[in-house]
Amino acid sequence: MTDWPYPRWVAHRGAGKLAPENTLAAFKLGASHGYRMFECDVKLSADGVPFLMHDATLERTTNGVGTGGDQPWDQLARLDAGGWHSRAYAGEPLPTFENIARYCLANGHLLNIEIKPTPGVEAKTGEVVANYANRIWAGQAVPPLLTSFRPESLQGAMQSQPQLPRGLLLDTLWDGWFDIARQLQCVAIVCNFRLWTPQLVAQVHGAGMRCSSYTVNESQDAQRLVQLGTDGIITDRVDLFAPAP
Repeated sequence: MTDWPYPRWVAHRGAGKLAPENTLAAFKLGASHGYRMFECDVKLSADGVPFLMHDATLERTTNGVGTGGDQPWDQLARLDAGGWHSRAYAGEPLPTFENIARYCLANGHLLNIEIKPTPGVEAKTGEVVANYANRIWAGQAVPPLLTSFRPESLQGAMQSQPQLPRGLLLDTLWDGWFDIARQLQCVAIVCNFRLWTPQLVAQVHGAGMRCSSYTVNESQDAQRLVQLGTDGIITDRVDLFAPAP
C-alpha cells in the first residue's frame, strides 16, 4: 500500500465512551461528530458468526454471563449491550460484523477492524473476518484495515485474503515485533501512543509502514504525535478532537 487512504482521526469502538462501545448506536454517535473512520473489535460466536465485542467475557458490556465465543449467535443476539452504559441505551443489541460493515459502506465510512479472537481460535478468527471483509468490500476503492495484537490472527487473515491491508497492534515493543510485522507484510504499526519516539517513527516509516496510535484522549498527546509525523490517531474523545483532516 503505497498511498495511505485513511484519515488521521479514528473513533475508538464507534464513539469512545460517549455511547456503549462496539454498537451501532456508538457508530451513529461518532458519525454525528463528523468522524468517517471507526475502530471496532470483532470476534466469533461459537457457530462462527463474526460480531462486535472487546472482552472475551460478556459481563462488562452486556447482561450476559460467560465467554462470548462459547455461545451461539442466536443467544448473543438477545443480549442487552447498552444498558450497562446508561438508561438511554438500554436494549441496544450486539451487532454482527456484517451489519456494522453494511452501515459503514452505506454511509461512506471507513473501518479499522481489530481482530479480537477468543483464546484458542486466533488463526480461525483472522481467516473468517478476512473472508467476510473481502466479500463485503468487494469492488470498493478503500478496503478496511485489519489489525490485531495476535500475530496468529494476522497470519490467518494473510493466508485467506492476502490483498487486505494489515497492521500489528503493540502494547509493548516485545522481542521480534519488527521482524514479525515485516513477515506479515503489515502496512501499519498501531502502538500504545506512549511508545512512539522519533527513532521508532523513523524505523517504521523506513520500512514502508505507517504509524498509528491508541487511545489518545488528551490534546498534548495528540499534538506530540502530530509533531512526530505519525499517521493515525485513535481516540475516545470524539467530542474533543475535530476529525478532519
